[in-house]
Amino acid sequence: MTDDPQRFYLKVHPRFGHYLVAICDKALLGRTLVDGDIEFNVSEKFYGGELVDVETCLQHLRKATIVNMIGEESVSIAIEAGLVHRNAVLYIDGHPHAQWMKL
Repeated sequence: MTDDPQRFYLKVHPRFGHYLVAICDKALLGRTLVDGDIEFNVSEKFYGGELVDVETCLQHLRKATIVNMIGEESVSIAIEAGLVHRNAVLYIDGHPHAQWMKL
């Protein structure tokens, strides 16, 4: 790893009483991932909020009622923090994707 701290794109979408958090690895923003019939757009509109560090990312994840995240680094920190179970992760074009909703 380089001396650069881990950075993620994070965008909050407060909707219908929920705190929806979208997070992606920095390198994935703007890409379209293709896996068979699936085309997953890591769009700037949905994911492209602030570029944040790990601690800021975790603060928002802990507050979230809905989360959508994609990327090796972002999903890994959520797993390490106990916020995502490893078996709940699916892969799109080789990239881990996790989502959840608190009811």
